[in-house]
This record gives sequence, C-alpha cells and structure tokens, in this order.
Amino acid sequence: MKLKTLLLAGGASAMMTTGALALDLTFVSWGGAYQESQKNAYTEPYMEMNPDINVIWDESSNEAVAKLRAMNEAGNLTWDLVDVVASDAIRLCDEGLAEEIDFDEVLAAAPDGTPASEDFGDLIVSDCFIPQIVYSTTFGYRSDVEEWGGREPDDICDVFDLEAFPGKRSLEKRPINNMEWALLCDGVAKEDVYDVLETEEGVDRALAKLATIKDQVVWWSAGAETPQLLADKEVVIGSTYNGRLFSLIEEQDQPVKMLWDAQVFDLDGWIVPAGLPEERKKAVMDFLFFATDTQRLADQAKYISYGPARKSSAPLVGQHAELGIDMAPHMPTDPANATNTFLYNYEWWADYRDDLDAKFQAWLAQ
Repeated sequence: MKLKTLLLAGGASAMMTTGALALDLTFVSWGGAYQESQKNAYTEPYMEMNPDINVIWDESSNEAVAKLRAMNEAGNLTWDLVDVVASDAIRLCDEGLAEEIDFDEVLAAAPDGTPASEDFGDLIVSDCFIPQIVYSTTFGYRSDVEEWGGREPDDICDVFDLEAFPGKRSLEKRPINNMEWALLCDGVAKEDVYDVLETEEGVDRALAKLATIKDQVVWWSAGAETPQLLADKEVVIGSTYNGRLFSLIEEQDQPVKMLWDAQVFDLDGWIVPAGLPEERKKAVMDFLFFATDTQRLADQAKYISYGPARKSSAPLVGQHAELGIDMAPHMPTDPANATNTFLYNYEWWADYRDDLDAKFQAWLAQ
C-alpha cells in the first residue's frame, strides 16, 4: 500500500492511500470520557478525511510501560500510538521504547508561524513526548451525604478525616498522588514532600497515614471507576481526573461537587512506540500532524475540561460542544480552582516509580 501525504488548507495533513484494504492502527488511551473526547476531536474527523485509515482503541494506558516492555521482549509490537502521562513517557524514552520526535519537523506550526517546539514550550519534558493536555487529579464528593450534617469537605485533609466525613473513599491503586497527599496531611510542607518521600522513613510515614483510612478505601485502576462509584453511592468521596468529574457533574447531572484543594497538575500526551513498521509509522506521524495542531487541541476542550497543551490553542477554547456552557471555569488552571495546587514532579517519579510501585503493592497486600 503506497502512502501519499497532502497538506490541507487548515494546516493539517491527510493521508491518502491507494489500494482497497484499510490500514488498521491501534491507539491506546484511558477509556471513558477522556477517550471519547479524543475520538470526537481527533480520530473521527481524521478518519472522515482518510477512509483507508481505521483506528482501533485499546484502553490499557495505565499499563503502558509494562506492556510495551513485554512487547519489546517478545518482539511483537501491536500498538501504534500510546497516550501516557509525562513520567511514563520519560521512562519509555529512557528505555528506548519510544521514538524521539523532531517536533518542528513532525508537528504543525502555530497559525502565526510559531514553531511547534516554542508553542508547546516547557511542556515538552521528553524528546519522545508530544503533550496534549494539562489535567489534574483531584477529588469529587457527593453533596447529599446525610451523615455529614450539612458540612462539605473543602480541604485535602478532609479525605483523611473519617470522623467529620464518614464513608467510603476511592483512591487510585498506585502510589502516585496518594503518597504526596498523605505527607501533606501528615504535616510535611509542600516544598519538602519529594525530599521526604526520597527516604525510607518518608515512604513509611506516607503509608502509615494512608493506613488510617485503608479499611474505608475502594481502590481504582481506571479513571472511569470513581465517577461510577460516586454515582452508585458506593463511595462518598474519591480521586480521579478532573475531566471525569466534569462529565459526572455537568453531563450526567449527579449531586457531586469538586474538591480542588491540592489538586495535582500533570501532563498527558502521545508517544510513538519504537520499532514500528515503516507504513504504520508514516500513518501515525501523519495523524499526529493533524491531531496536535492548534485547532484540534482546542477542539478537545469542547468535550472535556482539560487545558490544551499549546499556547496558541488556549484562546480558542470556548463552549462545550453539547451543553453550550463556557468551559474556561471548569479548567484546572482557572484561577478560582487553582488557589492551592500541587505540582506533580514527573521527573522524580520517573526515577523512583518502579521501586515505590513495588513497596505500595506490598503494602496493599498486607
């Protein structure tokens, strides 16, 4: 199958193919509302322009590092494009499992001609990582819990207060974010959290704080789980990505509110697995030119409350595509929501993740 790339007037490129067979590409993401926003903003418009390209979705991004390691060892690469958090991108790049990207050659410039590398700026944290969004992990809580006597949580440490706010919590089944919140609520200053967590005593201290609520925790692995647990009244407060909570609150009209205190900012984006066959690699690069341009990143914000990674996209963020509400106040970066944020240290986690994962899983099994 021959591949020919044409530049379209809008600055995106379209892949035109000759031959009757479609080229199937497997994209990996996180499922739920986030993956739907990617379909709406990126893959569906792209496939309309490129009928010989067919995107198949896999919802395994939370296992991306382990699965790409296994594929590499087995010599059987079945994924074509993978959505990962920044720290996982750094690990995959360091291990040679992700392609290095020439940003200004592969990606579209901004409408005013600003090169892609400048438009993304400091959000390019790895040579292999193409940022899509700024998001946060934060908490949602049910606003109709009778046992709370009219009180509502407004501080991250309320998550650890079972007396004032009784009920089940949901936390992600990994150390990231949980360890930071635990130390903050055990009296560690924000600027000292990673220095403390770098020590064995600091790890024990964080796990001891988490142990105070462990028997009231439902552990989740996929971002869609906490919204469902909240909707089903299985938990009264739970962590997940802010866009999932936006969907629950605004689209599903559930009696849930946001707890923005100590929300953890992070980046999410694409990596291209190293070792793709040339035909698949060309198709993926063509898609990336389209999907990461200024307009397309702004388009994703029509469907979910994540901030686009390009500077040039921010002014184009408008209303929700279906609800007609202004999306800006629902972004984690909105000043009203960002009065107390915690900046996730993706480079630190890239260095310490494997070790802390093992310790955290061992603690969970106790």
